[in-house]
Amino acid sequence: FLMIHVHTPVHSLSGEVAQLHYCCFVYRFSTSRQTLTWVPDSFFSRSIFIDRDPSLFAPILNFLRTKELHPRAINVHMLMHEAEFYGIAPLVRKLQLCDELDRSSCGNVLFNGYLPPPGTPPKSAGASSHSQVCLETEENSVLCVCVRVRVCTCLRARVCLGQSSDPGMVRIICGHHNWIAVAYTQFVVCYRVKESTGWQQVFTSPRLDWVIDRVALNAKVMGGSLGDNDKMVAVASVTEIILWAICPDGNGNEIGVFSLGVPVEALFFVGNQMIATSHAGKVGVWNAVTKHWQNQDVVPISSYDTAGSLLILGCNNGSIYYIDVQKFPLRMKDNDLLVTELYRDPTEDAITALSVYLTPKTSDSGNWIEIAYGTSSGTVRVIVQHPETVGSGPQLFQTFSVHRSPVTKIMLSEKHLISVCADNNHVRTWTVTRFRGMISTQPGSTPLTSFKILSLDDVDGHGGCSAGTEIGPYGERDDQQVFIQRVVPDTDKLYVRLSSNGKRVCEVRSVDGTSITAFTVHECEGSSRIGSRPRRYLFSGHSNGSIQMWDLTTAMEIAGKVDIRALGGPTEEELLELLDQCDLALTRTPDSTPRASTCRYMFSY
Repeated sequence: FLMIHVHTPVHSLSGEVAQLHYCCFVYRFSTSRQTLTWVPDSFFSRSIFIDRDPSLFAPILNFLRTKELHPRAINVHMLMHEAEFYGIAPLVRKLQLCDELDRSSCGNVLFNGYLPPPGTPPKSAGASSHSQVCLETEENSVLCVCVRVRVCTCLRARVCLGQSSDPGMVRIICGHHNWIAVAYTQFVVCYRVKESTGWQQVFTSPRLDWVIDRVALNAKVMGGSLGDNDKMVAVASVTEIILWAICPDGNGNEIGVFSLGVPVEALFFVGNQMIATSHAGKVGVWNAVTKHWQNQDVVPISSYDTAGSLLILGCNNGSIYYIDVQKFPLRMKDNDLLVTELYRDPTEDAITALSVYLTPKTSDSGNWIEIAYGTSSGTVRVIVQHPETVGSGPQLFQTFSVHRSPVTKIMLSEKHLISVCADNNHVRTWTVTRFRGMISTQPGSTPLTSFKILSLDDVDGHGGCSAGTEIGPYGERDDQQVFIQRVVPDTDKLYVRLSSNGKRVCEVRSVDGTSITAFTVHECEGSSRIGSRPRRYLFSGHSNGSIQMWDLTTAMEIAGKVDIRALGGPTEEELLELLDQCDLALTRTPDSTPRASTCRYMFSY
C-alpha cells in the first residue's frame, strides 16, 4: 500500500477579484500500487510525487478503484484536464463523452451560421508602395519610414509585423445593413447575406505590409460618382488609411491611400463621407462626390458620436463641437470643416464619452437633440437642444455625480441612460421619462441599477485588437440594448447581458472550441416577406479565422417569455473556472487615465 501526500493551493474569492493563497494543507490517500498502475503508461507508472488538486484527485482515485464515474457530481472540464495530466486514457474518453452530451459542432438554437477561415490573399502589385521600414531610436520608440517619403511616429510592437499578433485570427468585425467586414492582421474580407443564398464572401483585399488597427464599412453609398450600388470599405494602421470601392460583382478597386498625420483612433462613415479622428486633435474627411481628402487640426478629441449628418466631438478642454459633414463639399475652397462649438461643460472637465439621441420628428416641431456626456471626473450630464431655440444652444437638463472614475462609455436611448466608468467597467443605468417622445423633467431620469462588466485583456496582444472587443452597449436606441462580456482573453465563451439591469440574456460558446478574439452586434435587414423585421445577431471572430453567428433576437424573445434568472455575468464558480484557464501573469489592470483607443492592446477589467 502507498501513502500519497498531496499539497494544495487554496482559492479564495475576495469581492470580485480572484486570489490565490498557498496553504500547507496535506491530503492523504491510501491505495495499492496495483490500483494506481492498472492503466499502462500513465503518470503513476513512472512518478511518485504528485503536486495536484486533491479535490480532483479523489474522483480519479475512485475511478481507478471501481472503474465507475459519476459525472453529475464533478466538473467535467477540470477533471478531464487532470485525467489528461495523469495519462488515464479510459477516464479521458469517458469524460469526453460526458462533455459531448451538452456540446455540438452544430451549436444550440441560437447558433445561426459559420463562416470558415478565408485563404490568405497575395500581395498586390503595388503593395510595396505602402510598406514601412521600422527603425529603432534612442527614445525607445519606432520610426516608420515609408517608401512614399513619409515619416510617421508609431507604437512599438504593433507595426512591425515580426512582433504582430497571429496573422490568421480575427481582429475586428463591423457591420452595415446586410454586410459585414472582417479584419485580419494584414487583410480585410467582406461578406453579404441574402435570404436565398445565405452569407457569401464578396471581397478580399490584397495582403498589406502593416497591421490593421481599424476597419469601417459603408454598404449603402447614395449617389455620387461611385454609383448607387457600390460599397466602400476602409482600413487604418497608425496614421495611414486605405479605401476601396466594392463593385456589384464583388470586385474591388483601391480609391486611395490617405494619411491623417497622427494615429487614427476612430474610422467610420457618415453618409458618403469617410471620417477619421485622433485623440491628438485631428479630423480627416474624404467625400465620395468630390473625391477630396481634407485634414484639419482641432482641440484634442476624447470622444465622438454622430447624429444624421452631424459629427459631434467631445474634447479635452470641456467643449462639445460639431461638424455638419453635408456642408463639407461647399467649404473645400476655404479648407475649413466649419468646426463649431456647441456647448461647454460648466467645470470644463474633459468630455470622455458622449451619446446623441434624436427624438422623433413631429409636425409642429423638428427634432429635439438630446446629448448625454461623461467627463474625466466621473460626472454625467444631459443637455437638450430645443428646435425653436437653435440659436441659443443646448440647455443643461440633469447632472449625476455617481461615478468616481472617468466615464468611458455612455448611451442615451428611448428608455434608458447608461454610463460606464473606468472602475472595472462599472455600469450605472437610469430610466428615462418621456412625454410625446421628448425627455421629461417629471420625474426625469431615475436610478435603475448598478453592476460591472468584468473582463481581463491580454497584455501581449494575442487576444486581438481592443477595437474588436468593445463591450457595448449594442443595439438600436429605441430597443433594449446589450453588453457583451468576454471575461478572459483565451476563452471560447461570451456572456450577453441586458444593459438596463445587467441580467444575463444568454451565453454563447464557440462550436469548434476556438478562442474568441473579436465580436460585435449588428442588425441585418429583414427579408422581402410581408411582416419580416430586422434581426439582431452577435458575430464572434475566432483565433482560427472563422466567424460564428448567434441569433440574439431569438435569445431576447426567449428571455422575454420567462423570468430571467438573477444571474448577471459569471458566477463566482464560473469566474474561478475561467481564471483557472487564464495565465494571470499575462494580464494587468488598467490605469485610470481616460483616452481614446489607439489599438495599442489596451487592458480593462
